[in-house]
Amino acid sequence: MSSVLTPNIRERYEQLLREIPTERPVADTDDLWHLMRSEADARAQEEPILGSYFHATILNHQTFGSALSFRLASKLDNPMLPTMLIRDVITQAMTDDPDILRAAEIDMLAIFSRDPACEDLTTPFLFYKGFHALQAHRIANWLWQNGRRTLAQFFQSQISVTLGVDFHPAARVGSGIMLDHATGIVVGETAVIEDDVSILHSVTLGGTGKTGGDRHPKIRRGVLLAAGCKIIGNIEVGEGAKVGAGSVVLDNVPPHVTVAGVPAKIVGRTAEAIPSHDMNQNWEV
Repeated sequence: MSSVLTPNIRERYEQLLREIPTERPVADTDDLWHLMRSEADARAQEEPILGSYFHATILNHQTFGSALSFRLASKLDNPMLPTMLIRDVITQAMTDDPDILRAAEIDMLAIFSRDPACEDLTTPFLFYKGFHALQAHRIANWLWQNGRRTLAQFFQSQISVTLGVDFHPAARVGSGIMLDHATGIVVGETAVIEDDVSILHSVTLGGTGKTGGDRHPKIRRGVLLAAGCKIIGNIEVGEGAKVGAGSVVLDNVPPHVTVAGVPAKIVGRTAEAIPSHDMNQNWEV
């Protein structure tokens, strides 16, 4: 499908992209939302059979936060906890912690800039379950931090069942995150994912054995975790590192290197300053 972006919209997106990741929060929420509405209107005209869908999900909403709460609630709907009650919880979290919305904006721009299959912002907002799972996790984390742990676990379960992504509500996640394809991603309770990280499908950030306490990986800024890699234990993957597809990482990874294999070993330096931005899964020996 051809892109619905006009040159003016694409130019503004590129300007917004230049303002991250060094500037947080992203520049202008209203501007971003206006651009998304322009996309949705163009798409509705392009595919009239989906006109009511674009109106229900984007065009009938006055703000980005309203549209996002509606989208997440519709994905997490459960017979025992209807959509409107879920949406009330999401809205409460977003009102209490505006960083949830700002992180979602930065995540969308990150996907737009890194995924060659993503030609506009309505695509991840409407269709990418990795984006949905990540934003729903932010709500679950807010619930966990505010002592509402049973409801946080409910959110975790619904995210896992409906979206195929299992983040413990206590896991700490930065912004500018891309969960590409997302199916089968597992992140443990004490894991930390810093800003500007890209994670492909079937990645595990897990613990080892039955030991409690701080037992999960710490993923530093700019890291690229390729499909199917497993990172186990309270270890650190250093800033700007890459982990090869299918690798099993059991020891600390220094910054700006590539590791691969079972068990993973250093196979070269990273050619890119921020591998998560370039998404290049090759390595330099």
